[in-house]
Amino acid sequence: MKLHRVESLVLALALALSLALPASAYSQSAVDAALTDTAACVCAQTAAPRVGSVGGDWAVLGLARSGCAVPENYYQSYYAAVEKTVQACGGVLDKRKYTEYSRVITALSSIGKDARSVAGYDLTTPLGDYERTIWQGINGPVWALIALDSRSYPMPRNPDAVTQATRQMYVDRILAGQLSGGGWSQSGSVPDPDMTGMALQALAKYQSQPAVKTAVDAALSRMSEQQCSEGGFSSWGTANFESCVQMIVALTELGIPLSDSRFVKNGNTLADNLLTFYRKGVGFAHTQDGTGSDQMATEQGLYGLAAMERAAKKQNSLYRMGDAAEIETGSVPGAGQGLSGKNADVKAAAVVSPGKTFADISGHQDQIAVEALAARGILNGKSDAVFDPDASMTRAQFTAAVVRALGLTPRAVEKFTDVKAGDWCAGYVGTAYTYGIVNGTSDTAFTPGGTITRQQAAAMVARAARLCGMNTDYSAAAARDVLAQFSDYVKCSAFALEALAFCYDQGILDESALTIQPRRAITRGEVAGMLYHLLNEANLL
Repeated sequence: MKLHRVESLVLALALALSLALPASAYSQSAVDAALTDTAACVCAQTAAPRVGSVGGDWAVLGLARSGCAVPENYYQSYYAAVEKTVQACGGVLDKRKYTEYSRVITALSSIGKDARSVAGYDLTTPLGDYERTIWQGINGPVWALIALDSRSYPMPRNPDAVTQATRQMYVDRILAGQLSGGGWSQSGSVPDPDMTGMALQALAKYQSQPAVKTAVDAALSRMSEQQCSEGGFSSWGTANFESCVQMIVALTELGIPLSDSRFVKNGNTLADNLLTFYRKGVGFAHTQDGTGSDQMATEQGLYGLAAMERAAKKQNSLYRMGDAAEIETGSVPGAGQGLSGKNADVKAAAVVSPGKTFADISGHQDQIAVEALAARGILNGKSDAVFDPDASMTRAQFTAAVVRALGLTPRAVEKFTDVKAGDWCAGYVGTAYTYGIVNGTSDTAFTPGGTITRQQAAAMVARAARLCGMNTDYSAAAARDVLAQFSDYVKCSAFALEALAFCYDQGILDESALTIQPRRAITRGEVAGMLYHLLNEANLL
């Protein structure tokens, strides 16, 4: 009887110890295999990286920090694309959204390049403007710190700033935005694990400050409470992959192991949860019930895995890039030849009227775009001297511009009863329909004289982008994440949601405006801007 009691006590003690110790189903070998496979997926999805949040900067960051193999001249091609973009915009990546600078700076740092000298421009200078940097809310100071600290850049002096920023001002701004229960949110009163993870990443290097340490501890406690039994997190009421990634990166930046007991739920760690979204050969899915994997999730998955790998090897964390080796840069052939994977019929439009301009576009925000497209015969003025950038455009006019932009040969087809063979637009409409760029307003009508709206234009441009070899696939959840920053995104028609998300994410539409205005007639200047940015991203300029 005593023996049985001793055995029972031993078993009880063993059980208690097993419950006290953090359990984990994932193995390092599984992480290694997923990292190598995901890197290959990203290289395939982003054969020609360029400036942009999807298919560009994040892909470069993840690949560079993972140490995985990339195609020859991959990083050189990216740097050449950055230089081209910077030159084209005169060093102004965005007039209001300063996270554009932060993202590019971070990617450049990952390949050992100095963001203070890119095609003659210092891309860190805008982050010296405190008011403009914090305009986006908590995102602004968070990414400003991550970017500036990635290579330990000195705080840039911005002579145009009303308030010259300091690192401490950005730290204080992040601390001031912490919610009472711990954690952060871009908007609202409930801590969001996605935003909280990013804030923790920015504050990781400042934990010697008592106020920062207190804020970090409070946020970790709150995130521990919010962690799901599967080991991940939910945002907007849905368990999603990106929140898990941001918290993984946060813990690794803070030097906290993923097996920390605060972040083990029901035997599941963040790493376990991350791997449940992994799909061998295709990357990562945004949500468990999503239809396949999307590119945004896959690129975030790559740098999340890289952060885990670096922690396991006791290397510098993801955003501590003092160990980044500088790539050698030089001329990269193929400018203007399009992306790999483009339709063979798509080609760059030749310059036919060099130096073409119009008197009424001087100083207009779309002047560069109008001039570039007019020089190639893609857009015409209303006269030799007048472009009328603020006027609307018809469906036929927009269709013609898209067909010219892609260098396609106009050929009429008998499809729409309101487009006759002899009409000026017949060849353009026929070609655009044949290549899947346009649909009719009904099975038999195209309505060529109808005014085109912003959401209709976005849908056509997204279809054109697919012909150019660009990945335009966005899940409903991913599209919502991109568009939720706009107050009127719920007014968008279902058919245009993914296209609008793609256009905003790729910089084809200007994110600095606070509204989408999906049903407003698009202006001629806006059309020029959309097509110019599309061609630039598609390497067709």
